[in-house]
Formats: sequence, C-alpha cells, structure tokens
Amino acid sequence: MFAQVIVDIASSAVDKVFDYDISNFPQAKKGMRVLVPFSGREIEGIIIGTSQSSNFDSSKIKSITKLLEDFPVVLEHQFSLMSFLRDKFHIGAADALRLFLPGAMRQGKVQDLCVSYSSLCESKIDEIYNLNSRAQKQILAAKFLESVQECERAKLTEKFGNSAVKALEQKGIIVSKKRVVLREPYKTLEVKNFGSFKLTQVQEKAAQTILSAPNKYLLFGVTGSGKTEVYLKCMEETIKQGKTGIMLVPEISLTPQTLAAFRARFGSEVAILHSGLSVGEKFDEWKRILLGKAKIVIGARSAIFAPLKNIGLIVIDEEHDSSYTSDSNPRYNTIEVAKFLSEITKSSLVLGSATPSLDSYYHAIKHEYNLIEMNERINKRELPPIKIVDMTHEFKQGNTGVFSSTLKTSLERTLADGNQAMLFINRRGYSSFLMCKECGYIAKCNDCDVSLVYHKHDNSLKCHYCGNRYKVLDVCPECKSHNLKLGSVGTEKVVEELKIMFPSAKILRMDNDTTRTKGAHQKLVESFKKGEADILVGTQMIVKGHDFPRVTLVGIVDADISLYQSSYMAAEKTFALITQVAGRAGRGNLPGEVVLQTNVPRHYIYRLAQSYDYTSFYKKEANLREVTNFPPFADIVRVLFTSTSEALAKSVTKEYYDKVKTLQQACPDDFVYFGVMKSPVGRIQGKFRFQVLMRLKKENASSIENKLFEFMNSVKKQNVQIFVEINPESLS
Repeated sequence: MFAQVIVDIASSAVDKVFDYDISNFPQAKKGMRVLVPFSGREIEGIIIGTSQSSNFDSSKIKSITKLLEDFPVVLEHQFSLMSFLRDKFHIGAADALRLFLPGAMRQGKVQDLCVSYSSLCESKIDEIYNLNSRAQKQILAAKFLESVQECERAKLTEKFGNSAVKALEQKGIIVSKKRVVLREPYKTLEVKNFGSFKLTQVQEKAAQTILSAPNKYLLFGVTGSGKTEVYLKCMEETIKQGKTGIMLVPEISLTPQTLAAFRARFGSEVAILHSGLSVGEKFDEWKRILLGKAKIVIGARSAIFAPLKNIGLIVIDEEHDSSYTSDSNPRYNTIEVAKFLSEITKSSLVLGSATPSLDSYYHAIKHEYNLIEMNERINKRELPPIKIVDMTHEFKQGNTGVFSSTLKTSLERTLADGNQAMLFINRRGYSSFLMCKECGYIAKCNDCDVSLVYHKHDNSLKCHYCGNRYKVLDVCPECKSHNLKLGSVGTEKVVEELKIMFPSAKILRMDNDTTRTKGAHQKLVESFKKGEADILVGTQMIVKGHDFPRVTLVGIVDADISLYQSSYMAAEKTFALITQVAGRAGRGNLPGEVVLQTNVPRHYIYRLAQSYDYTSFYKKEANLREVTNFPPFADIVRVLFTSTSEALAKSVTKEYYDKVKTLQQACPDDFVYFGVMKSPVGRIQGKFRFQVLMRLKKENASSIENKLFEFMNSVKKQNVQIFVEINPESLS
C-alpha cells in the first residue's frame, strides 16, 4: 500500500505529491497527518490519497515514519477547497492545507491539556476520622473533598498546602488522576438567555426566504434592522435539520457579542475561532469542531476553513468589510472561498450588510444572488439625522481646534442628559507625522518608506507598518531647526482634547494601541456597554455591529481621511464607514444624532450618506466604474515584487514586465491599463517593493490571469518574493 503525501514545506520547488510506503500502517487514511523522511530529515505531511500501487520504483519508495494522529484531520470537502485555492488564488498545496489546521499543532507546540483531579478513595473514607488530631490541614482537606466529591489538585494544594495533600495521597485516602480538559475561550463571557425571540414580519419573511432553498443570498438591511436575529433563526432551523453552520464577523472585537448571542441560543454547540485565542484554546476549539462536539463556528475570516461536517449554512456579516480579503501570504478572498464551499456542500450562503460592497450588489441585481431587503429599523425607529459641518468655515471663524462648535454643543447636551457618545476618527496615535517647518523634513521609518506617527502616551515615534519605535526629535536632523510641526490628529489627540473640554467625563479609547492584549476588546466594549464611560473614541473597530442602547450621539471627527485615499474604492469605503458609524446612534429607545465634520461638505458622498441613499450611491459609483473600466466591470491585477536587495527586486520586476508586455502586444484589446512602477510604499520591513499593474477587461480576464501566474513561476528567484493579487483592496 502506498500513500500520496503533501509535505509541509511552503516552496514551489516541492509543491507536488510524493509517494510513501504505508505497508506497516494499514490504518493510514486520506486526511491523516504523518511524519515522513524527506531530504535527510523528518517532515510532517498530509496524506491526500492512498493506492495499491505506485508509478515509481517501489524499491526506492521510503516508508512513513509514523502517524501523528489516529484519525483524519483534513476532511474530504477540504481537499476540494485545497484544489480551489490552488486554481483560483494559486496558493501552494502546503500553504492551503496549513489553513485547515492550528499552526501550533503543525509545529508540535500544543497538546491536550491534562489536569489532575483529587477525590476520596471510597474504601478509605473511614480513615479520615483516624487521622492524627494535630494534622489539622489533612483533616480539613479530607472533609472538604467529602463535601465537594472532587476538586482540581492544584486548587486543593492552594487551599490546604501541598504537604497535607501529598500525605493524604501516600495514605491512600486521596486519589489523584489526570484527565484531558478543554480550554474554553471567553469562559467568563456574560450570556443572557432571552428565551424565544419573536421576529418581526420583515425578519420572518427574510428568514423564510433563506430557509426555502440552498442558494446565495444578499441580506441588505439598514443598521438596527435586526439582521442578527435573522441569522439566529436560520441557524436554529439549520441545526434542527441535523446540519451545521459558520458565522463570520469582520472584527475580533465583534466575536464576544456575537458569541454571547449564539451561546444564549445554542449553548456548548457553539465554537469560536480567531487569531486572538491562545494556541491551546484554538487547538481545543478546532478539535471540538472536528469531533462533531460543536455544530456552529463563529469567527473571523479563517473560520471559513473550520473542520465542520455537513455544512448547511454560511453567514458572512458585514460582508463589505476589507478584512475578508487576506493581504498577506496566503492571499485569498473569503467571500470567493465561501461561495465555492457553499456550492460543494450544497449549503446556503448569506452575505449581510447595511452597505453591501459594490461587487455584491452588482451580483444581486444581476440575479446571481437572491436579494433580500430590510429597509426599517426594529420597532420602526428612525435612522439618526446626519448634520454636516464645514470645517473650513469653522477655521475662518477662528476655530482651529479638533471639534466644531456644533459637535461641542452636541457633546455638552449628551453628557448633561446622562447619555453616551461615540467619536470616530480612522487614525490612531496622537499625530500622523512630525515635520520640520523650515526645510520640510518628515521623520520616516528606517525600514519602511512611510512617515512615523507620534504617540504622546509613551512619547515615541512609531511605524504602523513594522512596529519600530524611535525617540521623539526635538531638532531637525537635516537643518538643525527646532521649528517642528505635528500633522493631522489621531485618536490619542482627540482623547486629550476631550479631557480638557470635559474634565469630569469618563473616556475610553479603542484602537490597535489599546487592544493589543488578550481580551482587551471585550473589556472595553463591556465597560462602555455597562455605562462605565461617557464617551468612546475609536478607529473603524468601533464602527461595525456594536449595539450600545445609550449612545445618542456619534461624531465623525474627520470624514475626509478615507475619501482621499489613492484607491478606486475610496468613495465606496467612505460611504460604508459613514453609514455604519452613524448606525451606532439611536439604537435604544432614545433618538440619535450624527455630526459629520468635513472640509468638502458639498461632496456627493456626504449628500447621499446624509439621506442613507445606498441605491443612488450604487448607481452613480457603478456608472463611473463602468465608464472607466474598474471592478466589477474589469479586473485589477497587481503583481508585487519584494526583496532586501533593491537591484534584485528591480531586475526580476523588469523580467516579468517584459514577458507580460509580449502578451499585452498580442492582445491589446484585453488590457485597459498596463504599467510598471515602484510601489507607493517603496519599502516595508527592510524589503524594497516594485509592482506591475494591469486592468483587464472582464471577458478574457481569467485566461490572461492564468498566464500571468505562469509568468510568475518562470521568473521566480531566490530572495525575491512575488505576490499576485486580483482586485486588491489597497495598492500601497
């Protein structure tokens, strides 16, 4: 017997199947992890098939060393996913298989957690009363165990001392045994059981449409329309049918609140997977899913690869969010993966959003998705009115601060009424750059071609690409001037200004700097929800999905940040951010209001966002993209070359460009744009970056893209990394 094995090496040179003899392991099956001899060392691998014979000389075929588990860890449908990832995103087989397994498990760095439990030996219970009266701790420990029956040995020793417990074990009065226990994430998460929730007519209709037949659905519901309850209802019916489901959310900060809602309904049948878990928690949750002990998986994009059997429903909430696109290796689009997964498992796919991506809405009006609309908030609550404030007018009136007079007044009224406010600015830190006013010098990272951000709380300059820290300059290194200027404000500066304006107000800040530690997201959200703070300041992680009933005011401090990014999606992202953050106001019984600060108040995006008019926005933006040949009417292809050697990166880029140029000359009508350049961020983490950019007409894009991947393989060189991205979210 022979096994076909993919070895766990992420290199195109070994991206193929290797045959191994499994005569000594008759129990070996497809999907099992194995240890195999490979190139003079022992390497982990996955069996992707078995056969009675091999095309190679059997005398030269090596035997596998051992089976790492006695059960398959990769499911049948995941092998289909592996093939899809290879064909669609040109991800190597080893990289694809790695997506299905906990990383620490692959590296042998995590095992089952074994805990010792102590209990009384039934045949020796009477001996408790024969213990020496001076052995008080032994007597107390034994009587304690008699009352509780069982206790973790560690807790018992903490309570009564190790010597007392050890003495009782030596006398045979206490028996301690080890057993495997599961590490449970969010064990302390507060779960309220609200019982059976009666759906509104609109919610019920949406749920019944989704449950009517396996299909692809776009659930387009305004903020506060009750999409989560529709997901819960559909998941409940799916579980009743003996099937399983996946629920994806874009931010780790949203998983505790989603988990709480699902645990209230489904209890221990819910598992969670995301990068914020400890390696032990992730391993145990993955194992629970694989063994069928969990029927529902909640998580960020990687949860789409959970080892669930018999999938009946896949939900992607806030489907428009850019976090569903992986922009680091391996690169993939979660929605494309989910579409394929729903097809091979014959399950329903639900994409939910108050601001669908242009691409998803385009597919819906083309009837490739079934469009379901929920146009009203629960209990017919009004969407909060949006006031647009012209900050250039404020400046002319002598206001050079962060807040307009309108926002200040609204904040004062909100706090006086005992309500809460949320302030959104999509930039963390205190200031976006440090510049010399004399010569124009801007402090930049030594390893990345980007300006450093000033962080006041630890008085440092930080690179938001690689994490490097630098001392704050008090003199310009170029011209020796002391006339230094800080750039645009970030969350830290906003909080400082608020503390001056409202010294008695309690303020929380939520951004990447304040949520680095495990559980920090959850603590901040719970604290604000309990009313322990008056104002929450944050980046886009406060925008999505959060439900704070006492928030009556939302302030958008600088709406223009995302509007003027160098991306064809800038208008789409800005409209979505405004609509989503505005939707945090007035979700309870009190009405809400939104104050939006901008330097370009007449921009059409703000006018359409003010009236929550997504349909008009879509028509205008889609028309613009169709005329200019941008997605979804064309494909953007970016081929990125990175290396620590600038000359090497440049030469490989040139070699690739010349190959594509021949193709472009052969079929010029298929290329809308073709160019080569240094990446806008020319260096990150010490690696120089160059790129070849193309826009391809949709009709023949797939066949050209396949050739582009072939060219990539032909120019590959050591010490140069090449990434191909189709319709990337960012070109920086």
